[in-house]
Amino acid sequence: MPTPMWDAEEWATQGGRVRTDWSRAPFVASYRGFAAAGCTSPDAAACARSNGAWMFQELDAAGQEQLRRAQASYMIYDYCADKYRFPQGPPPECSAK
Repeated sequence: MPTPMWDAEEWATQGGRVRTDWSRAPFVASYRGFAAAGCTSPDAAACARSNGAWMFQELDAAGQEQLRRAQASYMIYDYCADKYRFPQGPPPECSAK
């Protein structure tokens, strides 16, 4: 069964600038054939320091350009740039390298 992704709060609608079409609710996503590996620690900084291979994957130049185009065309919310939710600065996972 799909899980609701978000509830159209102000932070996710650019302060209400992006209108919510409630006739399409609930807002869900589903995936097929998706396998993920990652860190399950509740401490994001500990995950950032982990030696998991998934932490060191990088996009090649073509992948980076494709990501920039997708962000410029479709991204309406950047978790790591949300000064309303994080007035003290971005959460630790946003600076993980």
